[in-house]
Amino acid sequence: MVTMDDISTAIIALVRLGAAARFVYCMVRLTAAEEQAAQYKKRAKNTVIFYIIAESIWQIKDLILYYYS
Repeated sequence: MVTMDDISTAIIALVRLGAAARFVYCMVRLTAAEEQAAQYKKRAKNTVIFYIIAESIWQIKDLILYYYS
């Protein structure tokens, strides 16, 4: 039986994998397309910001559950 903890662990893994793949993709495109360098730098920066916010949300959730458990 799948629990909510298993589902949240799977979502965290997908977010981490997706953010890493997007960052690598932006870095590869950054080296290949010099005329669009600013665009891919911004996309890479936004990917890092998304990852930080996503990890922060999970940490806050864990703190709340720890505090009220």
